[in-house]
Formats: sequence, structure tokens, C-alpha cells
Amino acid sequence: MYPAEIVQPMKEELTDNGFEELLSSEAVNQQLAEKGTTLVMINSVCGCSAGSARPGVLMAVHNSEKKPDHLTTAFAGFDIDAVKTLREHLMPYPPSSPAIALFKDGQLVHFIERHMIEGRPAQMIAQNLISAFQEYC
Repeated sequence: MYPAEIVQPMKEELTDNGFEELLSSEAVNQQLAEKGTTLVMINSVCGCSAGSARPGVLMAVHNSEKKPDHLTTAFAGFDIDAVKTLREHLMPYPPSSPAIALFKDGQLVHFIERHMIEGRPAQMIAQNLISAFQEYC
């Protein structure tokens, strides 16, 4: 598990922009039982999370006319139970962090895995998400 002092600023990049933390298995299951759309950012300490995933998610949320009903996040390697439960909802995809998932009425409808984030600019991640928001939100 990562030290809190390392993780906290990376968490705040999202929570300061309206994302709600999913800190437990129960919180994940409760959130995904909600009607509507839920965006989940599985946050990470890696460079592609800092350089592409988090900025891309924020760009998408700030620049899309249609937005998910719920903005949420859990941190891989820190929010252990929450991420484990999220990954159960992401099957058959293998564990991936960072990763970005969009659920509609509890069903996974769009997923961006780490290999789709690495080496891509934040603008490309944002455009991918904006397209998904237009379709599902």
C-alpha cells in the first residue's frame, strides 16, 4: 500500500474537481446500484495517470455538454477493497490501472484500459470520453 502523503495530492486532483471517492467495497456496490451514469477513474501513481488519465478525465468532464450523473474515483494500491470490487464489475477485463470506466444503470458501457492510456495525450483520452458521454449520458 502506498503512503497517504504520496497518494493524497493525486486523489485531490480529482476530488477538488467534484469526484467522489469510493473507499470501500460497500461504497462501490452502492454507487453502481444507482440509476444513471457513473464515471469511475481508477487512479494510480504512475506517470501515465498523471500525464494522460487524470488530465484527460478532467478535460472531458469540463468540456462535454453531456456529463455522467456521478463522478467517482478509487486509488489502486491504496483503496484496496474498493478497487478489488470495482475490478469484479469490470470483468472480463484484466486488472488495469489507471483505467476509466463508464457505467449506465450499473452496467459497464465503456472502458479505457491502461494500454489505451499509455503514450497517448490527455486530449485523446478526453475526446474518447466525450464521445462516450455523448452516446450514454
